[in-house]
Amino acid sequence: MDRIFVWAAGFMLSLALATGATVARAAGYPDHPIRIIVPYPPGDLADVITRLLGNDMSQSLGQSIVVENHPGASGLIGLQAAARAEPDGYTLVMGQMGAVVVAPLTNDWPIDVRKALEPVALAYTNYMMLVAKPDFPAKTLPELIAYSRQHPGRVRVGTNGEGGFPHLSMELLKEKAGFDFTNIPYKGSTQIMSDLMSGRVELTVFGYSGLYPYVQDGRLIALGVTGRNRAPNAPNIPTFGETVPGYEALGWFGLFAPAGTPPDVVAKVNKALNKAVADPQVQVQAQRLGLDAATGTPAQFAKVWSDDYAKWGGTIRKLGLEKKK
Repeated sequence: MDRIFVWAAGFMLSLALATGATVARAAGYPDHPIRIIVPYPPGDLADVITRLLGNDMSQSLGQSIVVENHPGASGLIGLQAAARAEPDGYTLVMGQMGAVVVAPLTNDWPIDVRKALEPVALAYTNYMMLVAKPDFPAKTLPELIAYSRQHPGRVRVGTNGEGGFPHLSMELLKEKAGFDFTNIPYKGSTQIMSDLMSGRVELTVFGYSGLYPYVQDGRLIALGVTGRNRAPNAPNIPTFGETVPGYEALGWFGLFAPAGTPPDVVAKVNKALNKAVADPQVQVQAQRLGLDAATGTPAQFAKVWSDDYAKWGGTIRKLGLEKKK
């Protein structure tokens, strides 16, 4: 009995010491550089956002921020590296909706991102643009929907792959408005643009910032954007929701930490990111990239993540694109 008591006392003491050490580390956080993993190559929008915010965040936190690119496997490699890191706040990962919602639902990944990571701070939402060549018969979204119904199967939309976010956004339009289209999957935007210009596909949809220059110089026409609001620098382009009530297809970017990261640490990083997003100079650059500020608490970010799992999970299951074990 005495041995059991001694063991129990020792266990409780070690637990208390460990807890105390964690609290102490959190209180002194950060005391050395922080790394933010980007699961995409340099120059990707997620990479640009991370570096844009990292400069301001490093000033708020009093430590340098090192950005590491770990591209591959639809974001899995970078997310996995972050999930395996010590949950001490010194390793974070820039997640985007496609990588932490869509890809885990359509791929049999070795980790469950919802258990391996925890949301720290939502930074931005972004939206896509649907475009066509100027000689396409439909010039507006209502005209496109009507045209597609009159010519079943004729409207080909080039996307970044079956089950990718652009494809799902078109399936949502089909579900809500009866848009008839054929998805033509590609591995990259370069080939999509080449085939759009040559007439092999009629439309394409992907990130606003990548397509808007083509609209500005007249090479393409915009039929709409998938966000909840019109783009500030292109207020003449309507949203899908103006034609199809309730339609919204938003991507987003936000920081995650390994599960088990102390709440005090999460709160400090959240505050630093919110401050960075609010910086006037950062705001100007974000607007040019077609980004809308979407900051809030970790709990609010968790709800966005959960809601999108439910929303896009439903679409993915209807299409039979859920991951196969």
